[in-house]
This record gives sequence, C-alpha cells and structure tokens, in this order.
Amino acid sequence: MQSRLKKTVVLVGMMGAGKTAVGKALAAALHAPFIDSDAEIEKAANMTIPEIFARDGEPFFRRKERQVISRLLSSESCILSTGGGAFLAPENRTIISAKGVSVWLDADLDLLWSRVKHKDTRPLLRVPDPYAALDRIFKERVPIYAKADISVRSEPGLSIDDMAGRVIAALRSRPDVLKEPA
Repeated sequence: MQSRLKKTVVLVGMMGAGKTAVGKALAAALHAPFIDSDAEIEKAANMTIPEIFARDGEPFFRRKERQVISRLLSSESCILSTGGGAFLAPENRTIISAKGVSVWLDADLDLLWSRVKHKDTRPLLRVPDPYAALDRIFKERVPIYAKADISVRSEPGLSIDDMAGRVIAALRSRPDVLKEPA
C-alpha cells in the first residue's frame, strides 16, 4: 500500500529547480494528480506565460497566478508545481500554509544556470545579461523560499526520481501531509 496525500504539496523554488519534473515523479510515486499552476494559467488565458507578460505585464500575471493557486488549493489534494515567483507573494504563502504544505526545491545558482541557460522560455531572463539577471533574482528570492514549510536540497547528479524520493522522505516528517499505509 502506498502513502496517500492528506493535503496538497506545493513545490516552490527558482526557475530550473525541477518543480515540474520532480513534481511529476512525486505525483506518480504518490498516485496523486500533478498540476502545474503556470499551465493552468496558460489554459485559462489561452496564451503562453511570455505572451501574458508581454501583453498584460507581470502585475496582471501575478493576480491571475494568485487566483489559480487559490482555486487549486481548494480542490482535491495534489502535487502542485508553481512558477518561480509565486511564493514571493505573502498572500500566496498564507493560503499555501493554510491549505497545503510548501516544499522548497533548493538548488544553488550554478545548478540553476546549467539548467536554464539554453532555454528562451523564461521571460525574466530575456535580457542582455541573463546570468546577472538570474543571480539577482536568486539573491532576492532565496530568503523568501527559505520560509517554506520544508526544504529539500537539490544537487548536481541527482536524478529526478532521487529528488522525488528526497521530497517523500521529507514529507514523512509531516503526519498532516502523508497518510501512511496501515
């Protein structure tokens, strides 16, 4: 018998931390639905995140993100992957703590850069010096991510399944999150 979720596990962290990939593996291991908040926003808007940023700006996007996260936390327990900026909003942190549990996938700057440097899908890195932008965002956000309920360190060379296993091990410390088999 597998462990079962009692509440939604919300993955937070920087772009490139593995929230989507680890989230999918975690959902499979726990036989729980996987939902990506960015994908839900794109579906609702019928636009990509970069298109929303370009047309409506980041403040509009953040409002929509807050609405989607709130709706998803009021639904069936799942593994919820959030965009890198979602956890920065105090309102999001409050509702996540009230209705779910936040798990920070804590990756260092070099690991993040190795994962995002060849992708052009990150609106905040579409600048002349993307490494400097990532470094600035990293330094701004890490103290806020550190407020997550649980922190799981990501390291180079760890497989997605290894990271999912680390998250499950950390969740086992929270009887309010996982229902263990009898």
